[in-house]
Amino acid sequence: MGTKLITLSVNGRRHEIVAPPNATLLQALRDLGCTDVKNGCGKGDCGACAVLLNGRAVNSCLVLAWQAEGAEIVTNAGLGTLDQPHPLQTAFADAGAAQCGYCTPGMIVSAKALLDDNPTPSVQEIREAISGNLCRCTGYTKIVEAIQACEAEPHKER
Repeated sequence: MGTKLITLSVNGRRHEIVAPPNATLLQALRDLGCTDVKNGCGKGDCGACAVLLNGRAVNSCLVLAWQAEGAEIVTNAGLGTLDQPHPLQTAFADAGAAQCGYCTPGMIVSAKALLDDNPTPSVQEIREAISGNLCRCTGYTKIVEAIQACEAEPHKER
């Protein structure tokens, strides 16, 4: 199987990689050092590898790297910085929505996609939006509260 030169735009930075045609976006992102994109199940069941692909939350383990060429890819790390975290990142911290933290980047990415599409979702809509993200620690209540807290503050940039 031959390799292919692929150009990926990740968190505002352009990267050229050489990858086999069956390389997943998850593999490519991990190879680029995106450790916030977690390799959970590898089957699209857990959401730990969720990223924004042209503004839409996708499981990067289900997308081939070459399919993301020319797209804008944003990971949780691309949403904010330590000095200026994204409002969702702050809301998750303030609400105690992370315990082990493994699912948190994917949860935040899924919440961002939701709030970009629907700035005032109902609890049911929030639960549906994060239904593809598995959390084994929190019971989801604090996660839903964090998303509600963020959407309750419309003056913040999302």
